[in-house]
Amino acid sequence: MAKEKELHYLLALQRVKGIGTINAKKLIAHLGTAEAVFKEKKSRLKSINGIGDFAIQFLDDPHILTVAEKEVNYVLRNQIRFSTFSDLTYPEKLKTCADGPLVLFEDGHIHYDNQPIISIVGTRNMSSYGKEFIEKLMEEVKTFHPIIVSGFAYGVDITAHKAAMQHGLQTIAVLAHGLDEIYPKTHMKYVSKLMENGGFYTEHWHDEQPLRENFLQRNRIVAGMSDATIIVESAAKGGSLVTAEIANSYNREVFAVPGRITDPFSQGCNNLIRTNRAQLLNSASDLIYYLNWDQPKKQTKIIQPQLFVNLHGEEKIIYEYLQQNGKNTLDVLSLETKIPIFKLSGTLLNLELKGLVRPLPGKVFESV
Repeated sequence: MAKEKELHYLLALQRVKGIGTINAKKLIAHLGTAEAVFKEKKSRLKSINGIGDFAIQFLDDPHILTVAEKEVNYVLRNQIRFSTFSDLTYPEKLKTCADGPLVLFEDGHIHYDNQPIISIVGTRNMSSYGKEFIEKLMEEVKTFHPIIVSGFAYGVDITAHKAAMQHGLQTIAVLAHGLDEIYPKTHMKYVSKLMENGGFYTEHWHDEQPLRENFLQRNRIVAGMSDATIIVESAAKGGSLVTAEIANSYNREVFAVPGRITDPFSQGCNNLIRTNRAQLLNSASDLIYYLNWDQPKKQTKIIQPQLFVNLHGEEKIIYEYLQQNGKNTLDVLSLETKIPIFKLSGTLLNLELKGLVRPLPGKVFESV
């Protein structure tokens, strides 16, 4: 019952004009629950750093809570699975994104077992070159069992989903609309097969239509839940380049498949590589190398944690933060501990040498 109540108020927060995901999380962090946000005095809310009159002026609109309650009833009646941003079932990497959705709705059989998560995006006007690259990539990485994420759109997206299914890989489609909709309609024929080993995520209410702005919002989920994003083909401008930009802002790895300089749908990828915003991806071996997928096969030196080690100052702050909050990215650690990155990097190295911290791909660190 408590989870249903929290869902009610989280969905209501989604509908409050002017708040947005980041401010909603900030309010919840200060007050403890989404319900408390609606019940707190406005004077207290305005005292929270970054929250102004505009953000909270619509909180007392009773219609918001009414429509949110109707959506909760629909979710419960139809047994729709959902995760809030603080749940264990919420995608782990997405938790580190300040603008990650408050709620994710889910359909299918999505499961995580420490597999790498790769998003593959690109143009809807894919060439045979792009199609062949994706199919070969899936064949060559299948032994590492990555989860393949994309947006279920025409072109690169659906080709990535189909190639993943062909090779028995779990694949997740992030939708720009509610679960009651399928867009494009021609992809309805892939739904049941995709849900056998994978499924759908969306932050949108069940009957939300595929509005133009929803597709850009969807891109942050695709990038945020993944270890790395691969751009296969893209024009000089396009949604996949936005996804690459978002992935870079999250400190995720970004790869781009190079193409001929005369090909309009390779310009975006070539520009990403030229401006050092993406690693050049020629084949699966590049991906395996940069993401250290073959690392377990190598003989590595194991550093034993030092027992009863005395930590002071910044080492103590960082280690205790990782112990309490789990693994996190370099940027988030810097933000949360208020330690500049140039100092943080050296301190993390010292903790690694003491066997207390372990680095992971994507500038992520965890306590041992």
